[in-house]
Amino acid sequence: MRLTEFWRLMDEHFGTGYAESFARDHVMSELGSRTVHQALEAGWEAKDVWRVVCQVMGVPARLR
Repeated sequence: MRLTEFWRLMDEHFGTGYAESFARDHVMSELGSRTVHQALEAGWEAKDVWRVVCQVMGVPARLR
């Protein structure tokens, strides 16, 4: 998954303003106690980060 696709999915699911806030502020133990931004900067694949976000936030399978 490309980063552009990742951010499109984040924006579609959370809304543009909240997606950025969530990615910047929400620390998830499943990402090694990192935020989305920190995980991506640490080298996590976008698809893996998206899977974690979906799991943590209860994104329905049909939207994943």
